Amino acid sequence: MTDEIDARTFWKALGCRAIGTAIVTAKGTDGPAGFLALSATHLTASPPMMMVSIGLTTSALAAIRHGNHFAINYVPKGGDGLVKEFGGGGSLKGADRFLPGAWTVLKTGAPTLVDSVGVIDCELDELIERHKTVIALGKMVAYTGSTKDPLISFRGGYI
Repeated sequence: MTDEIDARTFWKALGCRAIGTAIVTAKGTDGPAGFLALSATHLTASPPMMMVSIGLTTSALAAIRHGNHFAINYVPKGGDGLVKEFGGGGSLKGADRFLPGAWTVLKTGAPTLVDSVGVIDCELDELIERHKTVIALGKMVAYTGSTKDPLISFRGGYI
């Protein structure tokens, strides 16, 4: 029998994965909302499904529920300021983080980052609650991409 893994060890282990930094967004009754995604990945290619993990206390969860959609916005190199704002460490909160001209929409109406590496726009398919987390499953309905280099999250920092 092994000792139980604590949260700090869990996050350290996940930090070994080099992943593209993503901001998940939606539009709800209070306007646009978003958060720095700690887990956003594919589920299936046919149908094209994505999966995002959302803490139950994340304020943007209400916008995802109301809008019945979400967009995964991959942040380009140099986007550290966006990461800080959407990760809760910046001075802007809520809809104030969505600066005019920096955001647009694709098919669902979820805010999409104009200066992104790529955006995957999803219609919400299902929400599954487990252990104070909601897993949002969404069907990809639109995509846009660029040739920009991604901001990579690795070992607790960005490269």
